Amino acid sequence: MENKQPTLESTLKSTDTEETIDIYFYRPIGYRWALLFQKMGVTPNAVTIASIFLGIGSGICFYFDNIWISLLGIFLLVWANSYDSADGQLARMTKQFSALGRVLDGFAGNLWFASIYIAICTRLYPEWGGWIWVLACVTGYFHSKQAEMADYYRNIHLLFLKGKSGSELDNSAELTEKFNKLSWKNDFGAKLVLFFYRNYTTDQENRSPRFQSLFKLLKEKFGEVAPDTFRADFRAKSLPLMKYTNILSFNTRSIALFISILIGWPWLYFVFELTVLNILLVYMVTRHEKICKGFIADIKDGKYN
Repeated sequence: MENKQPTLESTLKSTDTEETIDIYFYRPIGYRWALLFQKMGVTPNAVTIASIFLGIGSGICFYFDNIWISLLGIFLLVWANSYDSADGQLARMTKQFSALGRVLDGFAGNLWFASIYIAICTRLYPEWGGWIWVLACVTGYFHSKQAEMADYYRNIHLLFLKGKSGSELDNSAELTEKFNKLSWKNDFGAKLVLFFYRNYTTDQENRSPRFQSLFKLLKEKFGEVAPDTFRADFRAKSLPLMKYTNILSFNTRSIALFISILIGWPWLYFVFELTVLNILLVYMVTRHEKICKGFIADIKDGKYN
C-alpha cells in the first residue's frame, strides 16, 4: 500500500505555538522544501547545515552600505529561515529527532546572527570605534537568553498540550545521566553535544524556578501524566504567552533588523534587542513564574485530586 504524502498541518508543532507569518509564509515554503528533501533522502541536520551557509552569507551582505546588497542579504536570511522551518518539518515527517539536531538548530541560528553582528560592527567601527563591539557583545548575550527562554516556554506549552511525543522538553538530570554514561575517548562527538545541550537546559531550568517546583510536584502527585483538567487549565493560561515566545524568536527581530539596515542605521537593531525584546523577556518570565506559583497552590489545595 502506497504511503500518503504528509499534510502541511501534520508538520506543524501546533497551532497554539505557530506565528501568523510562519503559518502563511515560512511553514508553507518549508513544507515544500521538506517534501523535496524527503524525496532526495536529505536529512534534517543536512538542511540545518545548509541554512548556516545562507545565514552567514546574509551577514556578509549587511557589511556593505548598498541597498541592493542589503536586499540580497535580506533574501538570503529569509531563505535560511525557510530551511530552518524545513528541517523541523522534515524531522516530523521522517521521525528523525535527536539531541544533535536540537543543538545544531540552535547553533545555526547563533551563527547567522554572529555573522550579522560582526558585519554590522565592522561596518560601523570607523565611526563608533570599539564601543560598537561592546554594544554587540552585550546585545548578543541577551539575544541568546531571549531565544533560550522562548524555546523553553514553547516546549513546556507543547508538553501539556500534546504530551511527551509532541514536545522537545528535556531536563538536566536525565541529560547528566546520559552524559556520564558516555566516554570522551569512545563517544567524543556525542558527549560534546550533550555537554553543550545539558548546559543549555540547565540554564533554562535555573531561570524558571517556580516551574521546576511545579513540575516536581506534578510528578510526585500524578506521575508522568498530569490530569486532563490541569493540562487544559495550564494551556489556557500559557496560551497568551505564546505570542511573546514568537516575538522573541525570529520574525519580529528580523523585521527590526531589515528596517534598521534599509534606513542605514544598523545600530538601531542592537538598541531594539536591548530595550523592547528584553522588556518582553522579563515580562514573559515573570508572568510564567506567577502562573506556576498559582498552580502550585491549587495542587496543594487539592483542586486536581
